[in-house]
Amino acid sequence: MAELDDRPKRDLSDLDNPQLYVNRELSLIEFQRRVLEEADDPTVPLLERVRFLSIFGSNMDEFYMIRLAGLKQQVAAGVREPSPDGLTPSDQLSAVRKVANDIKAEARRLWSERLAPALAAQGIRVLDHDQIPIDGRINLRRYFETAVFPVLTPLAVDPSRPFPHISNLSLNLAVVIRDPSGHEHFARVKVPGTLPQLVPVPSSEDSTDLAFVPLEQLVAANLDALFPGEEILEVHPFRVTRNADLVIQELEAGDLLETIEEGVRQRQFGFVTRLTYESTMPARLLDDLLINLGADRADAHLEESPLALVNLAALYAVDRPDLKEVPFLPAVPRPLEGKEGDLFAAVRAGDILLHHPFDSFGPVLDFLEAAAIDPDVLAIKMTLYRVGRNSPVVKALLEAREEGKQVAVLVELKARFDEERNIEWARALEREGVHVVYGLLGLKTHCKVALVIRREGDRIRRYTHLSTGNYNALTAQQYTDLGLLTCDEAIGADATDLFNFLTGYSAKRDYGRLAIAPINLRETLEALIEREIVHHEAGRRGHIILKMNALVDRRMIRLLYKASRAGVVIDLVVRGMCSLRPGLPHVSDTIRVVSIVGRFLEHSRICYFRNGGSDEVYLGSADLMPRNLNGRIEVMFPIIDPRLVAIVRDEILAAYLADTVKARVMSADGTYTRVAHDPDAPAVSAQTWFVNERATHRLG
Repeated sequence: MAELDDRPKRDLSDLDNPQLYVNRELSLIEFQRRVLEEADDPTVPLLERVRFLSIFGSNMDEFYMIRLAGLKQQVAAGVREPSPDGLTPSDQLSAVRKVANDIKAEARRLWSERLAPALAAQGIRVLDHDQIPIDGRINLRRYFETAVFPVLTPLAVDPSRPFPHISNLSLNLAVVIRDPSGHEHFARVKVPGTLPQLVPVPSSEDSTDLAFVPLEQLVAANLDALFPGEEILEVHPFRVTRNADLVIQELEAGDLLETIEEGVRQRQFGFVTRLTYESTMPARLLDDLLINLGADRADAHLEESPLALVNLAALYAVDRPDLKEVPFLPAVPRPLEGKEGDLFAAVRAGDILLHHPFDSFGPVLDFLEAAAIDPDVLAIKMTLYRVGRNSPVVKALLEAREEGKQVAVLVELKARFDEERNIEWARALEREGVHVVYGLLGLKTHCKVALVIRREGDRIRRYTHLSTGNYNALTAQQYTDLGLLTCDEAIGADATDLFNFLTGYSAKRDYGRLAIAPINLRETLEALIEREIVHHEAGRRGHIILKMNALVDRRMIRLLYKASRAGVVIDLVVRGMCSLRPGLPHVSDTIRVVSIVGRFLEHSRICYFRNGGSDEVYLGSADLMPRNLNGRIEVMFPIIDPRLVAIVRDEILAAYLADTVKARVMSADGTYTRVAHDPDAPAVSAQTWFVNERATHRLG
């Protein structure tokens, strides 16, 4: 991470000074370092540490597919415009490659020197094929012949058969053979991604140990079955990563759904951003691969087995609860206890705050399922961004349509890496007569809103669920998010106007409760920060707390610097990228940035403003990034009930700011260090506290 002293000093009173900003790509890699730290933390259960290493591997795959690919495109296009931190795309590409290589080397050492030996000590081994006893190899050969061999397709390369396409994230074997006449040939064998990537090694009856062999090694050891009569001279595994960022030309798209389907197919054919190979591969073979893949030498990465760290996630399925976090049962908030049969009455009695995963996602599903079968419900309107497989949310919507309700759903087809699943859900909903729309031209719909319209006597009442997270029952158990169930009439009216904007034609800009990007969310946040400056300058102690996933928007950072110069105390809880530099004299003295990385993925977005003593809290779907504020449909919504405001301020945000276990504090140079705490004081882990407190319903 570049430090301030690396470049000539400029006037830090100039808020456009590049030295006031951290490069977003380097900041994102710094986040991956924090994920890797969890894999290296001996206080974390062993299989959880392995899971963190696999998450690191998955995150780095995405980094090469999206972020590094974007830099390569800019360089190829001759773009020289610097980012806010003053680095050109070429500068960034060079810096990113170096830092990424260093951190990946750390990950490899972590696996080989600490995690693999620790697993072995617990009777769980990942072995090379040549380490397996002969009887085990015989049993593996049987498995290969019955389950693997039929799936394999060797592809020869010769004058009549050109070099085959190597798909994105595929694991392959480069094979050199000699035929009976003495001629050498090259062939490629793709390791099938549809099979388990770690194959269990059959053990003796009296052994409780578990052993696995990487699938690519099992294939490599049995290539004689694929090339009978040929001599296997060399076998070298390699893995390819390609550009996977879809660019949808919506203005030219006759059918957005078909255009995105084609884009997803083309993702497998993007240019190469990384070729990983093992040290045994000779230079001549590596050069041939690079030429045929159209890749640069800088895209070649020497690594050792396993080439795909993400595949280590399979070890988490091992039945060793003693090596995992203790499971917990999510709570049902007090207002909903015993109210499963009349959820609408519970919401009428007062707004209900849900804090997932510590609160069950069940009430959200109950809300939709109750709406689906309630004869008084007239219509359901909803946005879907990521809903997952076998979605109970979609099933509730389909049931509502079967019950004769009016159902309108905005399915965001451009949700990265969920495009195919969302296309499937969109078609399933359309087949049942649901009104499905795909969003607005040029804008992703990222907000999370469900609106239920219900007839109650001689009036119509609107019930609204708003959330910081997706309507995905699986990730609701893994991500921290906040949701609100309310029948506040002003929020319901705004939600109605929002859906009219999304599904029809509306130029409405004045919303009563909700702030909506790109209409007025940026302006609303700016006004709230400016108001806090005014309060502080008038002697009414200014305080801002913002929790989000990423902070890279220069305009928002400039305003936070302005607030800090005025003396406003600013606490930022930023999980990932942060381009703001805290603690700079006369610029950001009053700003503290912490990042929480732990058992659950921090995903909630919270904005707190002291407002001269009349505290205000807002929740939302947006991070402080240009894409969220300018190029997406996002919603920020207020918490109206003073009791719930106090819970968010005094319990949720306070716990994050008091964390001394999973919190890292950001320095002005963009690096992070663990929070120092008094060894005589009890350690505080916000996520652990939430688990325990929810179990006793204290946050209900």
